[in-house]
Amino acid sequence: MKNSKNKSFEKSRDINIPKILLILVIVWFAVAFIILPTATIIVSSFHDGSGFSFNAVKKVLNSKRAMTSIKNSLLTGLVLIFTTTIVGVTQVLLTEYFDLKFSKVFKAAYMLPLVFSGVILNSGYLYVYGKTGILTQFLTKIFPNLDPGWFNGAFAVFFVMTFACTHQYMIFFRNAIKGIDNELIDSAKNLGSNQLQILFKVVMPIVKPTLITLTVITFQTGLTSFAAPLMVGGKNFQTISPLILTFANRPRSRDIAAVLSLVLASFQILLLAFMTWNESKGNYMSVSNSKKRLKKQKIHSPVAKVFAYVVAVILFIIQALPCVMIVISSFLDTQALSRNVIDFRHFTLENYKNVLTKSSNLNPLLRSFVFSGIAAVASVLLMLVLVRLVMKAKSNKLIKSLEYFYYVPWLVPSILIALGYMMIYDRPRLLIFNQSVIGSQWILVIAYTVAIIPATLRYLKSAYYNFNTSLEEASQNLGASSLRTFLKVVLPAVLPTALALCALNFNTNLAEYNMSAFLYPPGSETIGIIIAQNASSAETLNAKAVNLVYSVLLVLLNSIVIYFVYGKGLKVSNKQSGFVEEKKK
Repeated sequence: MKNSKNKSFEKSRDINIPKILLILVIVWFAVAFIILPTATIIVSSFHDGSGFSFNAVKKVLNSKRAMTSIKNSLLTGLVLIFTTTIVGVTQVLLTEYFDLKFSKVFKAAYMLPLVFSGVILNSGYLYVYGKTGILTQFLTKIFPNLDPGWFNGAFAVFFVMTFACTHQYMIFFRNAIKGIDNELIDSAKNLGSNQLQILFKVVMPIVKPTLITLTVITFQTGLTSFAAPLMVGGKNFQTISPLILTFANRPRSRDIAAVLSLVLASFQILLLAFMTWNESKGNYMSVSNSKKRLKKQKIHSPVAKVFAYVVAVILFIIQALPCVMIVISSFLDTQALSRNVIDFRHFTLENYKNVLTKSSNLNPLLRSFVFSGIAAVASVLLMLVLVRLVMKAKSNKLIKSLEYFYYVPWLVPSILIALGYMMIYDRPRLLIFNQSVIGSQWILVIAYTVAIIPATLRYLKSAYYNFNTSLEEASQNLGASSLRTFLKVVLPAVLPTALALCALNFNTNLAEYNMSAFLYPPGSETIGIIIAQNASSAETLNAKAVNLVYSVLLVLLNSIVIYFVYGKGLKVSNKQSGFVEEKKK
């Protein structure tokens, strides 16, 4: 009798209450903020209140405006495949493959979209090329018949997005080029191949998988474009995402917004399936066992060298001009801004004082800072728990399946989930403790967190896989509890990745606009919303000055984060690897 009581007591002790609570939190978050909003959009697309119906689909098919927006989104994606690929590949080749002087200067400008992106980039291009832009004012003096509104419509969207998306090539395609074995190039030279033959028959086939992936990502970016069409597209070039926002703000048209969101989701799922299929082909090339570091190739033809420098300088000017002009102009007084002239006699710090000391200007910046910071930390903490549960659940399929729910935001556009929040939580719901998203600020933190969860999960899972599990086993064999082992052994191993993700996630959401445009409550605008509003054609000189300061502060914050993640962090890892190699010797 006593033995049976002892066994039942031991079983009750085996029930891990904290673990169960963590699982419940993980399940609740996935259901409340990922699954239900997505399912709501799907159901509302084929339900008109009385039952299953295709009325919303028919409305979209019969709406000239909706069909035009779908065509424009597809056109944007297709155009960017060519323009961004050409520009991005050219920039990488000019800075990493060919031996050109000032390549580091060129590279710094080409990397600017990493920190000068989103609404601040669109605002910067409008400041230079818009109706009242500096370059436009200069051109109208030379060409009086030039339309001040020339930078508008499809051309403006394609131009801005082409140079906004090249940073992906400067990261991933650049790494692929730098990873090429130089012995392959030397062998091709010894066989009598010229530089063009080596480039197109040796180099490009090796980096083809990376190039295909970047092409698909670029198409997806163009397809879901939001800020650029809204800010520089004008009335004549509307894409799906801004139109969804328009319909979402009209309760009677939300079924059309739901169908359009579903169209975007369908395209994204098809693109993800294509990427998965392409990766499954194993389209990778394994080269020699002892890699020789790539050496930059000298351009021997004088004509080709001049052409390369001309192209490099033109791309440098296009990439750097908006950012440089914004930084300089942020120190100009309203008199100089009104005349669109740069005069050192009009330099002042009044614009910065106006933003940093006036609550109406400072609050949106602080609000975005807090929201993006909380979302960055929350996403990492939540995924640390999920990955830990998944990795420890060796045979529990139910726990392992939780991971897939958190990949859903990769399959659907962020605005679909934002629209789902508006539709399902437009009134108090028990699932979210009788709260409503209408007039609530907390939903922005949730939305920001959900948007960055898939990438966070993927990177943290990779970090866990790289962790030496024998250390964990040794700790447990020495009598340490699971919690103590996690805090003292596992967490320090994945902490560098976790901190880097916190920083990058913070950068991602700092000037977020897409989801904010759907969910922000009036009077609680974030910095992305304010910049977009100030960049409108009806902006005042004060609004222009505020936008300039906002842009500079955001670029500065983004640059600091990028430096600590990629710059300082890379140097530390190099030192550590060097130390390890020295110890091995």
